[in-house]
Amino acid sequence: MKIGELSRRTGVSTRLLRYYEEQGLIAPARSTNTYRTYDEQDVARVEQVVGLVRAGVPTRLARVLLDLEDVRADDLAPSCTRQVAEMLAEELTGLDERIACLTKSRRTLLDYLQRTEHATSVLEGAR
Repeated sequence: MKIGELSRRTGVSTRLLRYYEEQGLIAPARSTNTYRTYDEQDVARVEQVVGLVRAGVPTRLARVLLDLEDVRADDLAPSCTRQVAEMLAEELTGLDERIACLTKSRRTLLDYLQRTEHATSVLEGAR
C-alpha cells in the first residue's frame, strides 16, 4: 500500500508518517519507482508508535523501545553501555512519574463520573 492508504488506515497524516520515517520509527520498502510501500506490519508498527507517543513517550525513546522489541533483548543487553543504561533508567523514571500522574487523574475522573446520574451508561467501556 502507498502512504495515503497507510494514513487512512491508521489515522496518521502523511506528514507525520514521513516524520516517523525520519526518526527511524518506521522503515517502508521502496518500489522500483522509489515510492514508499507499506504492508500490514507497517500498519501495526504505526499504531504502536501512535500509542507510545500518546502515552507521552518521546520519539527517541519510542525508537529504542521498538528496536528492543524487534530484537531479543538478551542479545542486546551485553552491548549496552553505561551511558545508554543511565539514559534508559532516567526515561524509566520519567515514565513511572507520568503513569502515576495519569493514574491519579484517571481515579479522579472515574470517582467523579461514578457520582453522576450517567455513570452506568458512560462508564461501560472506561473500566
